[in-house]
Amino acid sequence: MEEEVQMILDIAEEKMEKALTYLRDELAKLRAGKASPHMLDGITVDYYGATTPLNQVSNINTPDPRSITIQPWEKSMLEPIEKAILHANLGFNPVNNGEILRIVVPALTEERRKNLVRQVRSEGENARVSLRNARREANEELKRMQKEGLPEDAEKWAEQDVQKLTDSYSEKIEELLKNKEEDIMTI
Repeated sequence: MEEEVQMILDIAEEKMEKALTYLRDELAKLRAGKASPHMLDGITVDYYGATTPLNQVSNINTPDPRSITIQPWEKSMLEPIEKAILHANLGFNPVNNGEILRIVVPALTEERRKNLVRQVRSEGENARVSLRNARREANEELKRMQKEGLPEDAEKWAEQDVQKLTDSYSEKIEELLKNKEEDIMTI
């Protein structure tokens, strides 16, 4: 019985960790005024008939806080990469000098910053929902085990452990959101 309870706690923690990782990844994609190679993470390019992520056909660097450079491994990829960036509708206008693509990241307007903060909060709420679902599933499983013979006090202790886990991940999510909002609102 004790191993099963531990397994339920481990599964709940794994689900909560996945929610946190997903949130980190989503927040990394949001532009906070500073240039970052992660801004181009979702972009794919047609590379000899295969849809390939941009970072697998080029080097992506940020030489300064306001620009991104993309150096394709093959010069023939300059135009397809440029088209893919324009097609991604990120608001970037790459400059092709025949060797590399340079993207100047424009400063964010106040309205854009507010929209980004809303988006951050929305992603945070999605992560919180995932946490609550993991907690609910773990608690339901513990209740089922109690019906099958798990002592009531053991079930209550396990539920408290699930709640502590949920609180811990909830704090991590809040910290991530607070840092990202500060990052976005800092001019």
